[in-house]
Amino acid sequence: MIFLVFGFQKLVRERSSLTGFKVGGCMKIAIVTSEAVPYAKTGGLADVCGALPLELENLSEGVILVMPKYACVRRSGVVFKKIDEDFDVVEISDNTKAYFLKHDMFLREDLYGDRLGDFGDNLKRFSYFCQKVLSLFKKIDFIPDVIHCHDWQTSLIPVFIKAYGHEYFFGAGKKPKTLLTIHNISYQGIFPKEQMLQTGLGWEYFTLSSLEYYDQVNLLKGGIIYADIVNTVSATHAQEIQTKEFGCGLEGVLATRKNRFFGVINGVDYKIWNPQGDSRLFHRYSLANFYEKKINKLKLQDACGLAKSEDRMLLGFVGRWVRQKGIDLLARLLPNLSQNDIQAVILGVGEPDIEADLRAIARDYPKMVFVTSDFDDDLAHKIYAGCDVFAMPSRFEPCGTGQLISFKYGTVPIVYKTGGLADTVQDYNFKDNTGTGFVFSRFDEPEFLCAINRAKELFGDKKAWRELGKSLMRLNFSWKESAKKYTELYQKA
Repeated sequence: MIFLVFGFQKLVRERSSLTGFKVGGCMKIAIVTSEAVPYAKTGGLADVCGALPLELENLSEGVILVMPKYACVRRSGVVFKKIDEDFDVVEISDNTKAYFLKHDMFLREDLYGDRLGDFGDNLKRFSYFCQKVLSLFKKIDFIPDVIHCHDWQTSLIPVFIKAYGHEYFFGAGKKPKTLLTIHNISYQGIFPKEQMLQTGLGWEYFTLSSLEYYDQVNLLKGGIIYADIVNTVSATHAQEIQTKEFGCGLEGVLATRKNRFFGVINGVDYKIWNPQGDSRLFHRYSLANFYEKKINKLKLQDACGLAKSEDRMLLGFVGRWVRQKGIDLLARLLPNLSQNDIQAVILGVGEPDIEADLRAIARDYPKMVFVTSDFDDDLAHKIYAGCDVFAMPSRFEPCGTGQLISFKYGTVPIVYKTGGLADTVQDYNFKDNTGTGFVFSRFDEPEFLCAINRAKELFGDKKAWRELGKSLMRLNFSWKESAKKYTELYQKA
């Protein structure tokens, strides 16, 4: 077995008596990730790994975060304390620290790739990261009870532990467990088999029962096989990705772990997403003065050059312009919506052909449709607050946070019944006035249009619409609730 890449055996034995870190929580948790807010972000993974550590600390768990020190992290203005030539540390709070791995391989403007595609040395980069993480725990005198890994970039950690045994990394009698969270199964960390030895593992791990995947190396597959517990970010999505339609080729592997495979919905940081204290809004509001939400609508219409009207239903979309998000389905409906007195504000970035279609529609209906690819976080907040409905017609959606944010702003979601959208949005029932949004179950234009028209019908009943909006604001999808679920998974592990 080959495991001498980057001098790893020497690194595992390094210690530093000056950096000991002991905690008094019920469990010691190490969250290992390739990104986390506020340090580096490309997607929802960063939001999860930024919010979860502090919520776990609030539940009396001892937590550390470990991630690479990218160029953007170095420029962030955060004050770091040097551990040694490999790691720096930052105190997130009194009892939670973040450790950053330093290496020239991570000093790039982007995290995983640039406009030309993924970086060619990503296997080497993240194999090195996983190796170094496992060398850190003895060094700082923090042997975790559970190592919480996220996505393919950290999936080699449970593989390494299996290959070398707990004692090699943690000492006699220490047996940390591993939890692997899959945020998006379409990203698996697949590399040519010729790069196999860059993992630091031998060819005996390039087998059908380990890392081999159609004659390639698949890191996520290895993590799924060797982790003690596996989860994804909603219960419905956990079932979906065990099918051929959604499993992206790993449905068979996941099926073998079905008794140790769970779903946990992501949370929302209400310190950021809350209309009562949101400084980005035109006008703040709460349950007590919910009727003042309309001020945001009128000002948003004005700012976007749309015809100002309280009585026109205003639909919002914030997200990537890719087919996964169903934006192409929405684009095909926009002319119909405009002709039926429904306005739309669309913010995002993505595929050039979809952008061209959206901009053409906005030119044809300038008082009804506004489109911008200049992604502006302030505008995103204004859309959540100013719109009447929020569209999420995703073909698949592991969890989704847009619908959870829209709840807090009293904005009604319209979603396709998939993944986390199916788990969090209940279709509105006109007979008993129950439900939390409008759901369509067949992915096509007539069904999506039917859901929008049903929303418009309720929108015409101002009292019922107001009561629905207020009921949405009372829903609780805070990270505190999600952290409790993760604590249960740690206990299972």
